[in-house]
Amino acid sequence: MESLRYIGSKENATRETTETKTYEDIEIKRLVKQTIDGDVETFGELYSIYLDRIYRYVFYQVHNKVTAEDLTEEIFMKAWRGIGKYRWKGQPFSAWLYRIAHNHVIDYFRTSRQHQPLDREIPADGDQPQQELETKQIQQSLLRAISSLPQQQKQVITLKFIEDLDNRAIEHIMGKSQGAIRVMQMRALAALRQILNEEMEECEPIYQRL
Repeated sequence: MESLRYIGSKENATRETTETKTYEDIEIKRLVKQTIDGDVETFGELYSIYLDRIYRYVFYQVHNKVTAEDLTEEIFMKAWRGIGKYRWKGQPFSAWLYRIAHNHVIDYFRTSRQHQPLDREIPADGDQPQQELETKQIQQSLLRAISSLPQQQKQVITLKFIEDLDNRAIEHIMGKSQGAIRVMQMRALAALRQILNEEMEECEPIYQRL
């Protein structure tokens, strides 16, 4: 399972997760409260903190950069309009935001009749260092494999291994029990193993560690 974190920079993902958790512990409640009170600038801070994470999640669902950018902006607009109804119920603010993203992506697939070309490039962070060729090939192979999964399996893999969320948060985001989440994870990992085994022989060292 650790191998899935090859998608994107592992070092950057670790730094981002640590920084975000620090924000969650110290700053997020204050920013949310001030935003609820009508402070637009503090919502801008929340936007800056979570933009890359939400965009990455959306991209892994729709596989098109332009669509992902548009949907991400719509998600944050929904968050801005709905933040007054937000309540702390044992889940971090990020779980509430991912829940909005999850539902918005579902609505997009329900209503969209256009089939846009898929982007097979990993969305890069602005300060991400140059990837070595071998790592880049691994990333693209895994992205292709993930993109071929059923939608719910794709979502649970992205939330668990790309966004590094725990099962409790994923349960809240997807509206399913932890047992159902675990089953989806196992099925998704089994499907990924099969895909990589059949189509990506060069990834053998990776899928053996899944």
